[in-house]
Amino acid sequence: MRIVRACIYPKDIQRITGRSERYGRKLLNDIKTHFGKKSHQFITAEEFAEYSGIKEEIVNQYLEQIS
Repeated sequence: MRIVRACIYPKDIQRITGRSERYGRKLLNDIKTHFGKKSHQFITAEEFAEYSGIKEEIVNQYLEQIS
């Protein structure tokens, strides 16, 4: 598996879901709470896929297109 980027940003969530960047920031905070992460820690593509129910392959395809 080729990793383009390990972490997810609000702009990525905006492009994947079609929602606003503000929604992406809120969702990242919800995911951090869910996984018990601190505010300075990053969310990986794997964690985003698990939380959102979107297949990790689809998330990685979006990350490859963006990069």
